[in-house]
Amino acid sequence: MFCFQCQETAKNQGCTVKGMCGKPEETADLQDLLIYVCKGISIYGEKAKEYGLIDRKSGLFICRALFTTITNVAWDDKKIIDLIKEALKVREELKSKFLGAYRERFGKDFSGPLPDCATWYSDDDAEILEKAKAEEMRITATENEDVRSLRELLVIGSKGVAAYADHAATLGYEKDDIYSFLMEALASTTKELSVDDMIALVMKAGETAVNTMALLDEANTGTYGHPEITEVNLGVRDKPGILISGHDLKDM
Repeated sequence: MFCFQCQETAKNQGCTVKGMCGKPEETADLQDLLIYVCKGISIYGEKAKEYGLIDRKSGLFICRALFTTITNVAWDDKKIIDLIKEALKVREELKSKFLGAYRERFGKDFSGPLPDCATWYSDDDAEILEKAKAEEMRITATENEDVRSLRELLVIGSKGVAAYADHAATLGYEKDDIYSFLMEALASTTKELSVDDMIALVMKAGETAVNTMALLDEANTGTYGHPEITEVNLGVRDKPGILISGHDLKDM
């Protein structure tokens, strides 16, 4: 386990035994594996885009998967394992589309190099749990701290974009360029890029986050109307209450 996505991380460095939030080590490892497989999806998404193939289903799934890994969203190991299995199926479907397009254009099968996240596969729970423990899953597998920091800053920024995009999609509002960026971002973390290129992607993540928030605002106001100043009772009553954050209005 190595998790440093929140401000409460141990010693301001990273939680390595159990999250300060209470997240178990096994759960953190499974979340890392889910992101790992999403990187594999993204590699094929990037390649498919070169042939004019835009797979909205894969993009929306990546949003849901990344959202799942945000602090305190989901600690149900069975649910995460099921998402990993679904991610592998999504990856294989997108892989098939890319390979078909490649074969149609060049008249032969694709034989280029691919990282492990684009090729590893299992539908066995025990094998998935074992893979989640592997060192290549850890953030610390990237030895250069500058490269590691820029890659993870991009991944964490992408999680925020994914959460906003998922909420917007719940209300029927989607944009392919948001999904395209998430795939570009995740796929980039499997490549040896210059520091300038990585910083440019981090800046692009910020720009995409603003655009995604605008889409979510459009989704909320288009569905429910614009907020109006309203008087509310701030007093205390003798009955239980429910505090609603307002993030996903449809769930209310």
